[in-house]
Amino acid sequence: MSIFRRRKLRSSRGLSGKTTPLRKSDWMARDTGEDTRPRNRGVYLLPNAFTTANLFCGFFAIVQSMNQRFEIAAIAIFIALVMDGMDGRVARMTNTQSAFGEQYDSLTDMVSFGVAPALIAYEWVLKDLGKWGWLAAFVFCAGAALRLARFNTNIGTVDKRFFQGLPSPAAASLIAGFVWLAVDNKLPVQELALPWVTFCLTIYAGITMVSNALFYSGKALDVRYRAPFGVMILIILGFVLVSSDPPVALFGLFVAYALSGYVFWLWQKIFLRKKKASDMLSNN
Repeated sequence: MSIFRRRKLRSSRGLSGKTTPLRKSDWMARDTGEDTRPRNRGVYLLPNAFTTANLFCGFFAIVQSMNQRFEIAAIAIFIALVMDGMDGRVARMTNTQSAFGEQYDSLTDMVSFGVAPALIAYEWVLKDLGKWGWLAAFVFCAGAALRLARFNTNIGTVDKRFFQGLPSPAAASLIAGFVWLAVDNKLPVQELALPWVTFCLTIYAGITMVSNALFYSGKALDVRYRAPFGVMILIILGFVLVSSDPPVALFGLFVAYALSGYVFWLWQKIFLRKKKASDMLSNN
């Protein structure tokens, strides 16, 4: 016959001298050995500092566009792009990913790459088109919000090598690059063609963000490992090209990237059609 010991619950004596019985959660934690003290819910400082810098650049771009300083606003968008690329890289390299960082980064991207470019384009020339101008700005802003929401819900279910739809930082850089190019070359804003070109570019960027076209993400590249020497040569040439004429080089780069998704889609269609035809001939 087994004998079970009955564990006595001790009382705790307070400052007043009176004894207070232990709560059920206390003696359950004592039996299981668990710590019931509240945990310190801190955040990782380094990656979130880059995200905060991204948010600051987006807010700064909005303020400068309201002050009619569009060139500075466009440059601030590109700096925000660099900060957005740094926070994720730093978090992965230092193993400091967190759910807080993911949500903070998404909200920051909405400000820097959704609201700020739409407002810059509207304050620059789109307001001259009346209702068509603010409708184009809203299409871009809504496209960025939908793009970010779909990205957050599809994490872990899509191919990490590609983005589904144009990434919002690239779409924002497309708008900012065009504004910077036009202001730097002193293109006449009063001409009717410039507002409508901006209108078409803004609509294209907004719709492409929510499309199913695949755009190369670059996440497959790992900077921690060795790369061929030719890659370093290409990076140096890229710096030389961008520094020679930043507005032209950056705008051309993001135009090519914004078209690459549809080019890749057409190439897939043609390749699959040829492959299907060759399979049918081989079967016959």
